[in-house]
Amino acid sequence: MIFTVDPKLKAIREKIEAGQRLTLEDGILMYDPEVPVNDLGQLANIVRERINGNYAYYNINTHLNATNICVYRCTFCAFRSDLRSDKGYAMSDEQIIARGQEASDNGCTEMHIVGGLHHQRKFEWYVNILKLLKDHFPKIHLKGWTAVELNWFEFLTKKSTREVLEALQEAGLGSLPGGGAEIFHPEVRDQICEHKADSRNWIEIHRVAHQMGIKSNCTMLYGHIEKPFHRIDHLIRLRGLQDETGGFQTFIPLAFHPENTGLSHIKKPTAMMDLRTMAISRLMLDNVPHIKAYWIMLGIGTAQTALSYGADDLDGTVRHELIYHDAGATTPQLLSVQRLEELIRETGREPIERDTIYRRVNRDANDFSSWEIGEEITADCAAVS
Repeated sequence: MIFTVDPKLKAIREKIEAGQRLTLEDGILMYDPEVPVNDLGQLANIVRERINGNYAYYNINTHLNATNICVYRCTFCAFRSDLRSDKGYAMSDEQIIARGQEASDNGCTEMHIVGGLHHQRKFEWYVNILKLLKDHFPKIHLKGWTAVELNWFEFLTKKSTREVLEALQEAGLGSLPGGGAEIFHPEVRDQICEHKADSRNWIEIHRVAHQMGIKSNCTMLYGHIEKPFHRIDHLIRLRGLQDETGGFQTFIPLAFHPENTGLSHIKKPTAMMDLRTMAISRLMLDNVPHIKAYWIMLGIGTAQTALSYGADDLDGTVRHELIYHDAGATTPQLLSVQRLEELIRETGREPIERDTIYRRVNRDANDFSSWEIGEEITADCAAVS
């Protein structure tokens, strides 16, 4: 591929073409507003296609937020509720099973389970959610509980991370989402979520999960009070853990939505910032196989464009997403498989349905709700020295 990039990026381009690792200084430079976003996209696309070719992935999934009642009061959160608020809820066993039945009837391969930290519910309530779903719908992969929630479970039970994860695995846990990472640096974290699990806890919980063979995702919430240094510092910390464990499957850069939060005076990130962050994420995280353009947060058009700026995954159908819609997301509550595949093909990419751990999903043409897991989709991704 022959193209030119801004002279400021000459050294970075040489590193990318040679498969060399970028530094903190490289990352901060790429956030310079004078560095053209399109040039970063071209560089990120080299890495994206080196790892994932022309594929773009999606899955058929649903969200389950079993409660929004939360002991914490994070400044950026529009989802949480107080116990006595009219907005507050906690789902019953019957409601949880009904949500699982809906997922099963609609061919979902994954349930994404996160929520509030309900201070009147014991650890066993959270375990029971997994048991109910696994007993009734054994084929569906249960991706549940962020590191922040797991840290809360440790507090409730006085048990170690490993003991908590063992109990959840026994109940049906398949993998971990990447939420709760926000921004690791204490200059920012202490302002936006000072009471919940700090960066050391978040990283250690994922380290233990990876050591146990539990795959996880990782995230970064950007576009609030953080600076470029904080974002790159965050990415480098994730990259360091991935060097150690290899347990991260996907990185999701999450654009901050300020509406209905304690930071509602802040403007949400522009599409150009979204694409810049997507490209930089792909370039910095040389050892994470997949980068997700989460259409719920980015908007459909930006998510499509991101498939040429380093992203190779659009997430999925995403039934019943509440957290970002409560914060002002105006995207649809659900996309059909047909629409997802159309969006991917419009970008010139080849759509591939995957399960949570990136294996092909094979569907019965006459019964969409009937499916089987196919071969693993391999990504030729290794850390560079």
